[in-house]
Amino acid sequence: MSGETVDIYAIGARIRMLRPGLSPSELKVVDMLTRPDMPDSIKLKDLAETIGVSEPLVVKTTQKLGFSGYRDCRRFLQAYNALPSTALFQEIKPEDSTAEILSKVFNTSIQALQETLAILDVTSFEKAVTALHRARNRDLYGVGGSAQIARDVAHKLLRIGVRASVYDDAHMMLMSSSLLGKGDVAIGFSHSGRTGVVIDAMLRARQVGATTIAVTNYAESPLSEVADLVLCSTARGSPLLGENAAARVAQLNIMDAMFAALAQRDLDFAERNLQKTSEAVSEKRRK
Repeated sequence: MSGETVDIYAIGARIRMLRPGLSPSELKVVDMLTRPDMPDSIKLKDLAETIGVSEPLVVKTTQKLGFSGYRDCRRFLQAYNALPSTALFQEIKPEDSTAEILSKVFNTSIQALQETLAILDVTSFEKAVTALHRARNRDLYGVGGSAQIARDVAHKLLRIGVRASVYDDAHMMLMSSSLLGKGDVAIGFSHSGRTGVVIDAMLRARQVGATTIAVTNYAESPLSEVADLVLCSTARGSPLLGENAAARVAQLNIMDAMFAALAQRDLDFAERNLQKTSEAVSEKRRK
């Protein structure tokens, strides 16, 4: 890595995305390296002894994370830990006041948004917008909280006259994906990237020629492997909230940006339909 090619805001996010592929010993190294209170001057030998692993394993782990070596890793992590946004994340404690809980939850989401923007692949995003714009059919897959994100996306798209179907049942996902083809789009939502029914549907969609788009927190996941395009969110986890809460906010923002970019492709069409759909529901509002 080099300062010219790395967005410092993306350092923490990229390390979190790689964690599922690390061994227990490598995870120990990562946990120690990413501690905010890690002394800047700690030597490789001392860190290895503290963790109880070999020096070569520490170096190998830093290289797995994308750094040239231990010193390079420490240098970038120091810069990342010095960012104001890095300090936003704080664990919720039993003694926290209501005001402190509000602040911590909001700040966690703010950090997730900043870091998601830093890691988002603009080229993949543009290709996803183009695919959605040209698509004949748009099928969205997700279960649990991810299904709610899919429904929010379908609602927004319908407002501008772009129809999308949401499926959160395993059988319905497979049935719908089997009917897709070239020129269609399937979007799979899964925070972990390991939701089996979503992966199965996306794989079927890809096999029949549809463009597959994954929206997930992990670039290296089974869902990403069956996707033509991957849009990654990122969020730090906590025992109470998990990663899902903040990641959901980040994924909604990714899709809001996609909605805006899609509307821009044919602004007159979008504005006409937005007026129609707004007028259609206006009479349901109480005066």
